Amino acid sequence: MSRSFRLLAAVVLAVVLSAASSPRAFAAGAPKELRIGYQKSVGALLVVKARGDLEKRLARDGTAVTWVEFQSGPPLVEALHAGAIDFGYTGDTPPIYAEAAGVDFVYVASIPQPGKSSAILVRDDAGITTLAGLRGKKIAVVKGSSGHNVLVQVLEKAHVGWNEITPVYLQPADAGAALRAGNVDAWSIWDPFYALGERYPGVHVLTDAVGVAPSNAFFLATRDYATRYPGTLDRVLDETTKAWHWAHNHQPELAKLLSDASGVDVDVEKTVAARGNYEVLRITPEVVKQQQTIADTFAKLGLLPAPVNVAADVWNPSTTTASVPAGGK
Repeated sequence: MSRSFRLLAAVVLAVVLSAASSPRAFAAGAPKELRIGYQKSVGALLVVKARGDLEKRLARDGTAVTWVEFQSGPPLVEALHAGAIDFGYTGDTPPIYAEAAGVDFVYVASIPQPGKSSAILVRDDAGITTLAGLRGKKIAVVKGSSGHNVLVQVLEKAHVGWNEITPVYLQPADAGAALRAGNVDAWSIWDPFYALGERYPGVHVLTDAVGVAPSNAFFLATRDYATRYPGTLDRVLDETTKAWHWAHNHQPELAKLLSDASGVDVDVEKTVAARGNYEVLRITPEVVKQQQTIADTFAKLGLLPAPVNVAADVWNPSTTTASVPAGGK
């Protein structure tokens, strides 16, 4: 073997060994970027962002993380549709509207929402003392949000038709101002806006969503991203589960973190933290059934442009590695 050939072989071997020892060697097919949509008023991804562990973990794969802020779920889903983000977190109803509009995404995981964090707030002077008292009233809500579903379910329980109220579609900040000014009679909303609103003078809680509209919040991804990079999503879910379990056991610190991000008083955020649910779960048949029931109700009321099939949009990776439980905390 010639000296030049031996030298070339040694160089090639060195390159191979160097690549094998590099963290990026285990990231074959990893994306260069993960763009995450989050809401600064909603905790799970906010905790992930604050901890910074996800960035460190994905950096070993050569993947950079970009965070994009939204005020509520519907614009976040629009960004998912537009290809402006790859992954995000919303309540139950935004993905239903997205499915009906043909947005190509998948449900990746869920956080059960028993209903403690959502409510219908009413003005004291609106004369609303029962759920049926919502009939004929102007009610603020974010269209296509989890608050929209709470309002629909509350009205159904009270046997009040959707056409018997006047929905006023406003983003949370504008809706709160409209309630305080008397421009609407009631407001269907989630925390932390719920915790803020129940402190408004002349406003009280008509009902929360416990036993009325239990549902789930969801982690979503574009179908293309989930198909191409299942390992990246597994890592995201693993870090999110760790972060959210940390939050469950450190609620004072969580309240401070939420307050710093949202500008909401820390005492209000303590209420939010106490009402939260801290499970991150894979999508089960029960979750699909519950989400499908919400979709069918909205379709029946004519609130969707087309019916949807939730099961067709659930992420089913062939191989997963994340430590996200099928149930429990």
